[in-house]
Amino acid sequence: MRENLINLTYLFASLLFILGLKGLGHPRSAVKGNLLGAFGMFIAIAATLVDRRVLSFELIAFGLAIGSVLGTVMAIKVQMTAMPQLVALFNGLGGVASTFVAGAALYEAQQPSTQQQLLQAIGAGGGPELHFLVATVAAGIVGTVTFTGSVVAFAKLQEIFDWPGFTGVQVLNGLLVAASLGLGVWITVEPSALNVFWMLTLVAGTLGFFLVVPIGGADMPVVIALLNSYSGIAAAASGFVLQNNVLIISGALVGASGIILTQNMCKAMNRSLANVMFAKLGPKAGGSSADEVYGGRVKSTTAEEVAMILESASRVVIVPGYGLAVSQAQHAVRDLTQILEDRGVLVEFAIHPVAGRMPGHMNVLLAEAEIDYDKMKEMDEINPTFGQVDVALVIGANDVVNPLARTDPKSPIAGMPILDVDHARTVIIMKRSLSPGFAGIPNPLFAADNTLMFYGDGKKALLDLNAALKAL
Repeated sequence: MRENLINLTYLFASLLFILGLKGLGHPRSAVKGNLLGAFGMFIAIAATLVDRRVLSFELIAFGLAIGSVLGTVMAIKVQMTAMPQLVALFNGLGGVASTFVAGAALYEAQQPSTQQQLLQAIGAGGGPELHFLVATVAAGIVGTVTFTGSVVAFAKLQEIFDWPGFTGVQVLNGLLVAASLGLGVWITVEPSALNVFWMLTLVAGTLGFFLVVPIGGADMPVVIALLNSYSGIAAAASGFVLQNNVLIISGALVGASGIILTQNMCKAMNRSLANVMFAKLGPKAGGSSADEVYGGRVKSTTAEEVAMILESASRVVIVPGYGLAVSQAQHAVRDLTQILEDRGVLVEFAIHPVAGRMPGHMNVLLAEAEIDYDKMKEMDEINPTFGQVDVALVIGANDVVNPLARTDPKSPIAGMPILDVDHARTVIIMKRSLSPGFAGIPNPLFAADNTLMFYGDGKKALLDLNAALKAL
């Protein structure tokens, strides 16, 4: 009866996880979905604590206190612009937790004590069963790869370092994969060799490092989604290790949703996952140079001129990019939106799926500035209407608005879905310079007849624009 009640509780918690994920699929229901998921996790943890009788509740309380303090401090201190780095760290911590759980379970499975809960995993021959050992190896490999890969992703996003790797890194990664699998087989054959498990984590950690090192910062949305999936897979594997149903289900949900999100990110970039992980975008031989594309045709403008253009507009679409996040200009964008709406202008936001450094980065920034969700339009919704837009204001975006994706089949971004801002009557580009985006190619939109370049830091340029509008 006790076991049945625990499993029913786990089933209810799993249902809350599923409803929470469904809620996260839309901005309006995201807060409710987050609360449902958190409540489900609370129920799952409470049921586990009741079910597992041989536990040090003092140590658990100590861990809860530390985690609560750290979580509260991060929630208060971390800026919304640093959310990608925080998500990367969360992925990594989830992965390394699974690694330690697997290692501890392997150690306890070797102990003679009959009070250990993990004796459920002991076979008739007195040693751990094969499924237990395979799950332990999987949790160790995937969890450690997730941890070190996430640390590298954090360092790149935080601009601590940006080492591009070296020639032959793919070969090294192949050797590291083979070594990890070999050590995993060793553990399944000789589970009493506990040192081999920690050797495996060392090799897997090195693999995670070199997997992410060559990947550029602009591909971080895909990498973060993939690492999120890895953390879920590692958690599911540790669920098999502990024979905990809710951990298996929740890990599988995170792993599956992360894979789906990764696939959607790749589709939004018109690239395969293998291309993101093992190839680098860059200008191809024979492509046009910046001088050939721009050639004196770029027209610069000022805050006063842009203010006059916006004052006469009836519909304005703002396109946020990574430059908006770097300059922390989201609140200035909100003020601009308010000024324009007070004058009867319809203001909308065009959101590209891979703008920024994590999935949904632009949505998070705009929501933090209390911009209405209804104003945020997905690419498929806004693109057919750009021909009726008076002004498209692009803030810090580059490749996601580059028309070469449609017009040049030889371009490295050929076929990539973009925001069709070039169809608007007037395009204003807010950017520090004419420097290329992650693809390393010039953007002919900057030299188009209907485009004006408004040079400067995103936040300062917007503050100047807001002041100019108020002065009219």
